[in-house]
Amino acid sequence: MRKTSAWGNTLPGSKLERHEIVLKELGPDEMRMEVLYCGLCQSDLIQIDGLTGRTGLPLIPGHEVVGRVVSVGAGVDPIHVGSLRGLGWISGNCRHCQWCLSGRQTLCDNLEMTVIGRTGGFANEVQAHQDWLIKIPDGIEPAIAGPLFCGGATVFEPLISGEISPTASVAIIGIGGLGHLAVQITRAWGCHVTGITTSKAKEEEIRELGAHDVELLSNLHNLKGKYDLIINTSYHALDWDAVIASLAPQGRLHQLGFNWKPIPIKLFPFGKGNLTFTSSLTASPAITGKMLNFCARHNIRPKVEILPMPQINTAIERLRCGDVRYRFVLQGPA
Repeated sequence: MRKTSAWGNTLPGSKLERHEIVLKELGPDEMRMEVLYCGLCQSDLIQIDGLTGRTGLPLIPGHEVVGRVVSVGAGVDPIHVGSLRGLGWISGNCRHCQWCLSGRQTLCDNLEMTVIGRTGGFANEVQAHQDWLIKIPDGIEPAIAGPLFCGGATVFEPLISGEISPTASVAIIGIGGLGHLAVQITRAWGCHVTGITTSKAKEEEIRELGAHDVELLSNLHNLKGKYDLIINTSYHALDWDAVIASLAPQGRLHQLGFNWKPIPIKLFPFGKGNLTFTSSLTASPAITGKMLNFCARHNIRPKVEILPMPQINTAIERLRCGDVRYRFVLQGPA
């Protein structure tokens, strides 16, 4: 039995407190990491507030984890001990269904989530199946790597699954934790990139990230038929008629922001324009690895503010208020 320190809460919406928790014995093909850094994401707030239900108390959030492997289970080569790795939203999968065998592990019916039924990254140690503890390439600093395992993987996935051409015209709605990475990645992909924002005051920042153009969200109705791909990172209600009308024929709207209310979509524009609506949660280990190498090659980096992990509640409250450019990273130990 191994005990470790972690930050979690027992009541939905309550502040995180330090807990002593018991880690499960390492299973076959699992590895345990000493946590060095862990990013804070809107998805953590959803779990902290109990919006999707809870399994096990206390809840230990954190799914943008960077650490060093300290021990391995049966079936894992001990050579990995000491390696620098990262962990995102998923910690395990069944490995034998048709989706796992075809490399589309995120579609497995038996996924093990990092912060649901497990101990997340706001802890001294975290463990997961070796497939999901992915090596960080040389050149990506450990302190800023964590957000790539959620935000980076999430915005990279639609480029792969949608076979997006480098000649495509792409719009990114919402330039925050996900959006600031989406702008950098799609620009490096070769696309013509437009940042869609509610504040013209952010135009200079968005252009510095790599956007060719910046448009106000309120102006979408004047941009009909312009975009081959729209990546929507916003979880707010939008003028969906204007969003869909801004898609070019055979265009694709990819929804990443958690929208808890139904999205009213009219069928006729999709039929007339042969449009597509897609969504995803994260990326497979293989795609995540490609994303990391792509970011290393093109010098794509999350913009983060680093705080010591005991300041986790300060980071949570500031994130709730939108007071961060563009991601908090908590530095361990817990």
